[in-house]
Amino acid sequence: MGRAIVVFGLALLSVGLLAVAQEVTGTGSGPAAATGIESYLPLVILLVAFGLIFYFMLIRPQRKRQQEMNNLLAGLKRGDKVVTAGGIIGEIDSIGDSSVVLLLEEGAKLRMSKMSVVRKIDK
Repeated sequence: MGRAIVVFGLALLSVGLLAVAQEVTGTGSGPAAATGIESYLPLVILLVAFGLIFYFMLIRPQRKRQQEMNNLLAGLKRGDKVVTAGGIIGEIDSIGDSSVVLLLEEGAKLRMSKMSVVRKIDK
């Protein structure tokens, strides 16, 4: 789907540039003295299209990932097995406001930031 949006955006860009080039050279099919919003309409459509592409390809997926991460961190409880960003696997021994204490296999305890937890392991 991402490639289709990029191809659509490039096609829209080329159509917009063609329309602007026709307006500049005077080879457009409209009246020779187009004034006001008519002369800027292709540019406005192009900017709106790129804004939509930017939103659906960058902003929306990032919000979804952030919401998933917030749900994961809010759902952590004692006894959950987790993986950290550094690849450390451990069981949560205690949870603070901004940190968790992990119990590792050999009995060692490690205090880490909550934000370093990237996923929960199902038992």
